[in-house]
Amino acid sequence: MLVLLPPSEGKASSGRGAPLNLESLSLPGLTDARRAVLDELVELCAGDTEKAREVLGLSEGLRGEVAKNAELLSAGARPAGEIYTGVLYDALGLASLDPAAKRRAARSLLVFSGLWGALGVTDRIPSYRCSMGVKLPGLGALAAHWRAPMAEALPEAAGAGLVLDLRSAAYAAAWKPKGEVAGRTATVRVLHAPTRKVVSHFNKATKGRIVRALLSAGAAPAGPAELVVALRDLGYEVEAAAPGRGGKPWALDVLVDEVH
Repeated sequence: MLVLLPPSEGKASSGRGAPLNLESLSLPGLTDARRAVLDELVELCAGDTEKAREVLGLSEGLRGEVAKNAELLSAGARPAGEIYTGVLYDALGLASLDPAAKRRAARSLLVFSGLWGALGVTDRIPSYRCSMGVKLPGLGALAAHWRAPMAEALPEAAGAGLVLDLRSAAYAAAWKPKGEVAGRTATVRVLHAPTRKVVSHFNKATKGRIVRALLSAGAAPAGPAELVVALRDLGYEVEAAAPGRGGKPWALDVLVDEVH
């Protein structure tokens, strides 16, 4: 099982350990594309602060994020699973998983990122600010920048099993499963059962809980149909829509009564 996650806008501070080593990150086929984004982002943020703030879409109160980006090459690095915070990651609770579940997380979770493309949760990175919606002056729109290298690297990472896609639309734009991979991909919406509406905060928290439950249970669904069974066994109410034709992802709705 490969689980595709969005990053979090909020991030923990960088560590005090060794700085970033690009060559050590998962998916080495993305290294050149990562270096291109990293180099331009550092140069941009080390130069005209106001231009950098405008390009990154940051408010005056987030000016410090520009200075943080300027130091990316020398800042200490921490595992990505510790850097990403926020609703989904709080609910996922990587640090409190048992050892077996942590090993499953290291093998199966990929976090998508405007700066790094996609990362494993044990990959060591500094804290940064650069969303997938950013358009850098030199490289252009980051989602477009990532499409070609992702198309090479991600099908291999997906292997032959289930792909559980929990990304938001901005990050899904960087790589869309195609063909046979798409046929064993499942996307998930979380709906407030009484109203049938998506609630953003609740959506993220429930997705984090779903991933935690699957990792803790050692569930290894072979495909979307088996995922539906696994989620129902874990106590979730799930409605599934199989695609009308091959080469399309399954669409799963998880219905929850309480919004918290």
